[in-house]
Amino acid sequence: MPLVQMSILEGRSPEVKKELIREVTDAVVRTLGAKPEAVRVLLYEMPKEHWGVGGVSRAEQPG
Repeated sequence: MPLVQMSILEGRSPEVKKELIREVTDAVVRTLGAKPEAVRVLLYEMPKEHWGVGGVSRAEQPG
């Protein structure tokens, strides 16, 4: 049972997350030959305040 865990910044729409889960599942199926129903995808949404790049939180960075 393949398990894919992804950390992403919060704020994306449910539709985008649904598409991400579908695309990741398809990639695992193609690459590993797993059955789609065996693939698990976990998304962890992080607040921008909890995500730092270059010593600065994403909440403090433009864009």
